[in-house]
Amino acid sequence: MKLNLTNTGTAPCLLKGYPGVSLTANADGAPIGAAATRDESTPVADVLLAPGQTGTAALRYTQAANYSDCTLTDAAGYRIYPPEDTASLFLPQPTSACSNANITLLSVGAFQPA
Repeated sequence: MKLNLTNTGTAPCLLKGYPGVSLTANADGAPIGAAATRDESTPVADVLLAPGQTGTAALRYTQAANYSDCTLTDAAGYRIYPPEDTASLFLPQPTSACSNANITLLSVGAFQPA
């Protein structure tokens, strides 16, 4: 799937690098299981976003039920940390998570122009 971030401000902004992504039980909840690993197959680029423009990153999810040693847990969606930011966004999308932090269900690429 594609993770899109749009510049909603009034000035250009630079989007560069990887987002932090994890599954979470609710909009304010703690992460469930392992955070996304970085997929480094696409190089990091400077993505200069004018107001209203969007950058995109590839986000991959592996079905939790594929792992026999996974303790299935309901997740309400994804917690997203834009690069170089400590404030997070919540993307509601119910799915299954794995509470075992040794199992990585998510990988994410670097942001690119949309």
